[in-house]
Amino acid sequence: MKYIICGGSGFIGRELTELWLTAGHQLIVAGRTLPKDASSHPALSYTTWDDLAASPELAENADALVNLAGASLSQRWSADGKRAIIQSRLETVEAAGKLVAVLKHKPPVIVQASAVAIYGTSLTDTYNEDSPARVVDFPSEVVQTWEAAADAAYQDIRLIKLRTGVVLGNESGAFPKMKLPYKLGFGGRIGSGKQWLSWIHLEDIARLIDYCIRTPEITGPVNATAPNPVTNEQFGRMIGKVYHRPHWFPLPAFVLKAAVGELSEILLEGQRVLPSKAVSHGFTFSYPTLQPALEQLKSEK
Repeated sequence: MKYIICGGSGFIGRELTELWLTAGHQLIVAGRTLPKDASSHPALSYTTWDDLAASPELAENADALVNLAGASLSQRWSADGKRAIIQSRLETVEAAGKLVAVLKHKPPVIVQASAVAIYGTSLTDTYNEDSPARVVDFPSEVVQTWEAAADAAYQDIRLIKLRTGVVLGNESGAFPKMKLPYKLGFGGRIGSGKQWLSWIHLEDIARLIDYCIRTPEITGPVNATAPNPVTNEQFGRMIGKVYHRPHWFPLPAFVLKAAVGELSEILLEGQRVLPSKAVSHGFTFSYPTLQPALEQLKSEK
């Protein structure tokens, strides 16, 4: 198979690249610039958006396009920061849409990154792919705008909108920051601790992308979360258990808000999200529950 990964040098993209190279597929990784630490593999090539626009034939006959590109939400949400977060997503969707539009042999499926923030936040509700979108804060506004752009950009092609939760991996993402206080001996709940955390192991999100592409019946929103979400309190206690560290030092909401401003919403608010579509179509999680997921991550280090 021939696959194109936009944002392939990022956290999830690197895991997906490794999975597909191991399986013997041909990969094209596209980004704004060529990575400085590009991997060397005979089945892997790197290109830029500008090069693809000038030579779209490079993308002909691809079996799928995966767009994971977008600036991280983990930055202070100043006015300029918010514009950069939204624009980075819209620009990559637009670029991917323009590329696909000029291809003679278009990919039969596109996987577009999204996020569970589209459901809004709640301490009591449970969400699946049939739940409506709710704009209640900046993250939900970003994701709704992002998905609307994808719907407009990718016409008459099977589109997977991959609504990711918190992706657990050692090299990047939120998890290294979340476990750091425990490693220093100051771990504890954040805010009330009652807010939900819908998570997924890095290995499972790469496998889920692959599964969605290979399963023609799957289309539209797909929640990329493990089937057993936990509260912030439960998550913290499990980190303490697996890493043999105390769970005792709470971080009050007002301290976090003072430290990082509006960005604190990511940690103080949450939603209980279930991967109903993935499960109903037969996907099996390698890490459906938290403890084995954390134990595997610990064993990597």
